[in-house]
Amino acid sequence: MPLLNRIQAARGDKPCDLVLTNLKLVNLHTGEIYPTEIAIEGSHVVGTGVGYEGVNRLDLGGRYVAPALIDAHVHIESSLCTPPEFARAVLAHGVTTVITDPHEIANVLGLEGIRFMIDAAKFGALNMYLMASSCVPATHMETAGASLDAETLSGLLSNRWVLGLAEMMNYPGVVYADPQVLEKLQTFKGRVLDGHCPGLTGKPLNAYAAAGIQSDHESTTVEEAREKLRAGLHLFIREATNAHNLEPLLPVITPQNSRCISFCTDDRQPADLLDQGSIDYMVRVAIAGGIDPIEALRMGSLNTAQYFRLHDMGAIAPGYWADMIVFSDLHSPHAEMVFRGGKVVAENGRITEEVYRPSLAPMRNSMNVRWDKVHFRIPAAGSRIRVIGSIPDQLVTQHLIEDAPIVDGYVEADVSRDLLKMAVIERHRSSGNVGLGLIKGIGLQRGAMAGTVAHDHHNLVVIGADDASMLNAARAVSDMGGGLVVMDGDTMMASLPLPIAGLMSDQPIETVRRCMDDLIRAAHELGSPLHDPFMAMSFMALEVIPSLKLTDIGLVDVDQFKQVELFV
Repeated sequence: MPLLNRIQAARGDKPCDLVLTNLKLVNLHTGEIYPTEIAIEGSHVVGTGVGYEGVNRLDLGGRYVAPALIDAHVHIESSLCTPPEFARAVLAHGVTTVITDPHEIANVLGLEGIRFMIDAAKFGALNMYLMASSCVPATHMETAGASLDAETLSGLLSNRWVLGLAEMMNYPGVVYADPQVLEKLQTFKGRVLDGHCPGLTGKPLNAYAAAGIQSDHESTTVEEAREKLRAGLHLFIREATNAHNLEPLLPVITPQNSRCISFCTDDRQPADLLDQGSIDYMVRVAIAGGIDPIEALRMGSLNTAQYFRLHDMGAIAPGYWADMIVFSDLHSPHAEMVFRGGKVVAENGRITEEVYRPSLAPMRNSMNVRWDKVHFRIPAAGSRIRVIGSIPDQLVTQHLIEDAPIVDGYVEADVSRDLLKMAVIERHRSSGNVGLGLIKGIGLQRGAMAGTVAHDHHNLVVIGADDASMLNAARAVSDMGGGLVVMDGDTMMASLPLPIAGLMSDQPIETVRRCMDDLIRAAHELGSPLHDPFMAMSFMALEVIPSLKLTDIGLVDVDQFKQVELFV
């Protein structure tokens, strides 16, 4: 009996499975660092201190040992990989637990997609907890592939891996008491309720918090983050591929409030996961920015565990899971050894055992485009036009008003002004919906880029300098069963098939990374200066982040939370 064995080993009445010696323990409960030994029985720590006997003993050479890291909020689908491949990337960096919201695949395939994620993570080396996707679809101003109401979501409450309700992106629905939104909050009352309220302030923020929502990860300024902390929200500081919020928000962190702050990655693509890391990268950046190492490690582990009520995670103490990282430099911790459940799963940046990949049922086709309705012609209906203003390294956009680039009675792209055409093609229900608009800040000088990764509805989004390249790009994506492409006229410069819901590859993460590198390089060749133009493009259709976005229904003024006309 594992529990009996742990108690006996903790008393010293039987040898432990493993004793770690010659180490410096980073105790996140007390804020101390001191030499000791760690006794492990099975998957749990049973004691610290000298005098424990072990079947095996491991000398750590005087290195530091801290709790393994926990990602407070991540969409695994944004890695473009399945959970086993995602696990290979993050485990090597010391992340053994993630709290994921599978709303990307849920917006395409509903409960079928959520079950796929759960099944794909079973028996894996990564602890993957889920939050039930609260906004499928995100709002009424998009067409998603599924709709999850409160009654449907309630079926997830009995699953022990589901901790609560995921980010409530429909913050106007909360503030103005939409009955369907309130029903979801009531259904998950008593569980963890995650938030998503970019730019919300004053009485609307108070109303949002009064609804019982407990966190937010959308702050971009110190003032916004501080107000949310004062409102009692647990602050998730985010460092994603296209949302670099960590360094701007470091000044908000103080010894007095740091226990109310956690780290999350939200959406991170393969190159950043493999090269920079995950939560470990955030810990290092925070320390380099002047945050005390123990505080930084708490925000990357213990704070998150306690927020999500995972009371046997996030620390090294009797009764806690033996999830730990070993490193040499306190001020720049790189995981030299990673323990998960008392076993070494990674050393020096490499997985030490094969990641389990369960056999999974094939997913149904998610590409259902009515091509006879697809075109990119925009008849001129005025001289002034609304334009989405993309901001580098941010998910928020500007709501610009520009002189319309009109040629022979139609709006055309104008690369001299960095005005490109953008289209969102509905791909789930063959509705024929195509949202059309202009975007500034992507920087293409010719050609087009397209993909089925378009938060959160994940329709087919295309941005280009000419209609022919755009149509060729869109058709190429559809022919692949979903994915990402860069086209120059009728020449495909790079591609990445994503056959799993148009969101994930069935290939190893290294292969996905190489394809993404080729795609980004191709987009750069066409003129885009952005770090990751595809990650930027994927958020231009998300109508719950200010200020102006485009869905298959049309332009959405997020600040007013309503559809608006293209021409002013």
